[in-house]
Amino acid sequence: MAYLTDIEIAQQTQLRPITEIAARAHVEDKYIECYGRYKAKVDLSLLKETTRPDGKLILVTAITPTPAGEGKTTTTIGLADGLARIGKDVTVALREPSLGPVFGIKGGAAGGGYAQVVPMEDINLHFTGDFHAIGAANNLLAAMLDNHIQQGNALGIDTRRITWKRCVDMNDRQLRNIVDGLGGKANGVPREDGFDITVASEIMAVLCLSSSIADLKARLARIIVGYTFADKPVTAGDLKAQGAMAALLKDALKPNLVQTLEGTPAFVHGGPFANIAHGCNSVVATRMALKMGDYTVTEAGFGADLGAEKFLDIKCRMAGLTPDAVVIVATVRALKMHGGLDKKSLATEDLAALEKGIPNLLRHVNNIRNVYRLPCVVAVNRFPTDTDAEIDFIVAKCRALGVNTVLSTVWAEGGKGGEALAREVVRLCEQEKGDFTFSYPDDCTLKEKINAVVTKIYGGSGVLFTAAADKQIASLEALGFGACPVCIAKTQYSFSDDPTKLGAPENFTVTVRNVKISAGAGFVVVLTGDIMTMPGLPKVPAAERIDVDDDGRITGLF
Repeated sequence: MAYLTDIEIAQQTQLRPITEIAARAHVEDKYIECYGRYKAKVDLSLLKETTRPDGKLILVTAITPTPAGEGKTTTTIGLADGLARIGKDVTVALREPSLGPVFGIKGGAAGGGYAQVVPMEDINLHFTGDFHAIGAANNLLAAMLDNHIQQGNALGIDTRRITWKRCVDMNDRQLRNIVDGLGGKANGVPREDGFDITVASEIMAVLCLSSSIADLKARLARIIVGYTFADKPVTAGDLKAQGAMAALLKDALKPNLVQTLEGTPAFVHGGPFANIAHGCNSVVATRMALKMGDYTVTEAGFGADLGAEKFLDIKCRMAGLTPDAVVIVATVRALKMHGGLDKKSLATEDLAALEKGIPNLLRHVNNIRNVYRLPCVVAVNRFPTDTDAEIDFIVAKCRALGVNTVLSTVWAEGGKGGEALAREVVRLCEQEKGDFTFSYPDDCTLKEKINAVVTKIYGGSGVLFTAAADKQIASLEALGFGACPVCIAKTQYSFSDDPTKLGAPENFTVTVRNVKISAGAGFVVVLTGDIMTMPGLPKVPAAERIDVDDDGRITGLF
């Protein structure tokens, strides 16, 4: 049986005018700024002027990702459409895709099958230009920093201690480490430099955590770009850069409104990676979605140990949000891979491999229920090769933890395949009240916060700090940043910092090699393992399959 590709499904769908979607989301025309017929930005004044109460907030997260796939974004969209089909007033709040993964591995990140946000080509490519604005603001600050040094360096900036990098929204390993300023005195001061991918830029985190233009400017001004010869931090405010940067970002701060294939309003805005940043869509988009729907479904990147941990410990802490329910997405196939099965053998029933792999799911479930104290449900994306025995095994294991399991077929059936999940989510929101708590308090030390995440959420035995990390932590606490939450950058493929440790490893330590402050975002970034802030393209990048014909019709996006 031949299946349509994601892009073929999207291109065959008759989209509704964005003004119609806005009306469905209770957004008046005066707040809408159309970008063509099917995209719009929503003015921030809506948040100040609406009298609608907040709806219920549903977080969708997942098990530790594998090459077999889990379908977290697809489930998020299908669940929202399922809620709409059972008569609920619902909105979606998602991240924007980065061009790096789109042209690298994923080939698109707007859902899949019959559970997508559209127009998927626009969303996956330039969309409304938010990422370009973020890159421009990032690189303006870099240019002003180097120009200050070139023009006499009145602040006494030590060029060996510049921490600010340029960025580009592309996987380009060649730019990780460079030397610039060459060619003589007129061309700048020669120094070692490098690029991050745009979604790892602190500007992305700042934009996603800002609540207003004034808050945006204040956060931008606090960004630390380097240190002086006297060991004092230098900020964007010291360089008088925040006003111009905010001018570049003023439209990017407004949430984008699009739709699902079934016409559910979707606020798609911001896109920090969860393995190297905080992995959540913007605070203003989430707040807007909550005001405009009785139920809002959002997601956090990668597995629950990364995206959900940062959503709960960073975003909810800063924005005062409390989820009403959590959905943990899993597949039989992925759990069998966690049990050691090769990807080529996943179509065959193997309860032994499933038994070895299911502790990964159960640890995520335990974290949500017993660390964060939130009601949750497991959503199993069912594949045709999954057997009843395998499904029953997962159901029994989750039931032993007091958690229900619901089968989801949203990829093949859209909202219809998410109705059962929607009903369980409504039950959780209405009948089971959580007692939300963070995994660590504000007033403990940075090392205690890192250790809490590693031991409580990852299941590790402790943390090893390199000498450099020890020194950096002491310096940051001396500068007054000890009260900040921690944003741990690590591999997405394991609870540990070793991507080869699948399942639910135990008795491991996590090595912290570098610690830095994102003062504008308001968190401390903790780098572990071999995680990089500029990914590279794979051997066969998805870009090789993407094309456009003479009529402007794009192909190759998954």
